[in-house]
Amino acid sequence: MEKKRKMEQEEAETNLQILLEFLQCLRKQKVEEFNEIQNDLKYIKEDINAVEKRRIELYRARSRYSAKMRKLVDDSSAMTVRPSLGDKEGGAIVSSSVDSQEQGRAGTAQTRNTDARAPGNSQVVQWKDDHGGPDSQRPNQPGQAIARKKRIHAQFNELQTCYLQKRRYWARQSEKQEERVANVMNREGYSAGLEDFQSVLSTYTRYSRLRVVAELRHSDLFHMANIVSSIEFDRDDELFATAGVSRRIKVFEFASVVNEPAEAQCPLVEMSTRSKLSCLSWNKCTKNHLASSDYEGIVTVWDVTTRQSVMEYEEHEKRAWSVDFCRTEPSVLVSGSDDCKVKVWCTKQEASVLTIDMKANACSVKYNPGSSVLVAVGSADHHIHYYDLRNVSQPLHIFSGHRKAVSYVKFLSNNELASASTDSTLRLWDVKENVPLRTFKGHANEKNFVGLTVNSEYLACGSETNEVFVYHKEISKPAAWHKFGSDDQNDPDGEMGSYFISAVCWKRDSSTILTANSQGTIKVLVLAA
Repeated sequence: MEKKRKMEQEEAETNLQILLEFLQCLRKQKVEEFNEIQNDLKYIKEDINAVEKRRIELYRARSRYSAKMRKLVDDSSAMTVRPSLGDKEGGAIVSSSVDSQEQGRAGTAQTRNTDARAPGNSQVVQWKDDHGGPDSQRPNQPGQAIARKKRIHAQFNELQTCYLQKRRYWARQSEKQEERVANVMNREGYSAGLEDFQSVLSTYTRYSRLRVVAELRHSDLFHMANIVSSIEFDRDDELFATAGVSRRIKVFEFASVVNEPAEAQCPLVEMSTRSKLSCLSWNKCTKNHLASSDYEGIVTVWDVTTRQSVMEYEEHEKRAWSVDFCRTEPSVLVSGSDDCKVKVWCTKQEASVLTIDMKANACSVKYNPGSSVLVAVGSADHHIHYYDLRNVSQPLHIFSGHRKAVSYVKFLSNNELASASTDSTLRLWDVKENVPLRTFKGHANEKNFVGLTVNSEYLACGSETNEVFVYHKEISKPAAWHKFGSDDQNDPDGEMGSYFISAVCWKRDSSTILTANSQGTIKVLVLAA
């Protein structure tokens, strides 16, 4: 009995100890969450005060400007009536006085109305929906502002996460650095974190749809040979080239495509090739040089002016999926192939300069825009291999996360790399810190190459639903999309679902995208509000 009581006591003590440890861990976690929420509330309060202060400053500046303009108008009226002192001009003087009084009353009324809209002593701005609140009671508010607020509400959780991430990041940076650079205010009085987020919010809410500006077609409709596998702008964004399974490279003038009717469109240059084409890359220094890769593994450098090949490289043993000219060293280019090789070429010699054995199919290759030695490779092994060409015995880093083959890799900046995969996702990576940043979902991509293009703020890709999707780099859900066929009259049999987007390309430093699909339709799309 004594032994039994001892065992029961030990069991009870053990149970209590386990319960205590659980409660202590729970309390620690909740205290940490509470402290984080307190810090977040502190950031939000600081930023609300900063934004309110800026609003008041803008309002006062507008009021001073209005007062100055009224004074100029009054002075101008006085100069007009001053010479008219005769009796016969008395009526004009009275009339001018009345007009001045009416202008003064109108100005006073306008000032009162402006005062009614002023920030006043309010410290908090409340977002209201269209069913109630101040915004719905202001019929003169621009529709665009209302639409932008709706976009904020639609993606509020994503934007909230973005704001808190940026605010916490800059707070950590200020703690690490003695000079506390993160607390330096910009000219509006905003902290670095708030300024960073404001840039995201402004660019994300600016656009909500893709508008068709122009359209052109490749040869016969509903013919699989029309598939456009690559579309690229030249160095100055004046020309763009298309290539695909039709074994032709076609070069168009962008301005004429946009400004002339579709039936009048024809390529400036057309070059025939021996095999189906998979990828194009313009030389960003030599305007008339264009590289192509094809299904036979041949990498060709073309002179668009003479319509002749400058160099042909035939070392790849299987289909070459991708080719890319280096931005910082114009005579160098890289290619990737199904033979599991990545090869570096120089236009000054006939043989490859370097070969990387990938052990898996190389689906996409891309030079870092700020380097001639850093190359990203998207592979069929589901990974992105990031190489320094000065030592290719092993990659600098392998980025893992995709569940299927990586079909495209593109750089947004020297430190930001985007990738597309047949797992129906895009991903964003930091190649400086070697960390994943974000995953983008919304499009469908399980078997085809549907294109990927990026600029400093946005990513755009195709979909097997025959749609183009655009994502802001800070938000994981689509910002805008456009469906091919939604405004077409060329699908009498209702078989549009069998088509997919096959190529996309941003026009540099603009909101314009070139897009093409497997039907051979090319559209110029523009991001619109």
